[in-house]
Amino acid sequence: MDIKKEVKGFVYGSDNDILVLNHDDNINVLYEWMKVRNPARVIFNSVIIRLCKILPLKLKNSMLRSIGMKIGKNAGIAPDVDIDPFYPELISIGDNVVLGWKVNILCHEFTAKHMRMGRVHIENNVLVGAFSSIRCGVRIGEGAIVAMDSYVNKNIPKNELWGGIPAKKIRKIGKNSL
Repeated sequence: MDIKKEVKGFVYGSDNDILVLNHDDNINVLYEWMKVRNPARVIFNSVIIRLCKILPLKLKNSMLRSIGMKIGKNAGIAPDVDIDPFYPELISIGDNVVLGWKVNILCHEFTAKHMRMGRVHIENNVLVGAFSSIRCGVRIGEGAIVAMDSYVNKNIPKNELWGGIPAKKIRKIGKNSL
């Protein structure tokens, strides 16, 4: 199995939201990531993401788009949001989205047995509260609210309030709650 080919096919040519690749038992997972993404590209993405923490909103959104993120109109991204530097092009953020302080968006995971990559879709009119983390392969539906300090590890339907670790449905909300 050619890992680079499989990952590239997933990122640029697949409609799937999640890719899971198993490791051989005798592979050091710490070094496996270099088979998935060119280290120079990860460093470049990291520099852009760090720079965006001090840029004004419109310039920040333009810079994040330049590394492949899809960001809708009127999206507000707090200054200290952490974005996964491996494949930011797997992240799409809709119109009128607010990402609070220190939100963490992940697109990959490495464990002892497998590597998991996934698209993150944050649909229109979503609020993600401060200090929340979003796992790879998750879709947050239109009009949803994620409470502060939550860990989103599964899809959230539209117009629902979720919170906690892991995030669970708290209640259904009206369309104009944001």
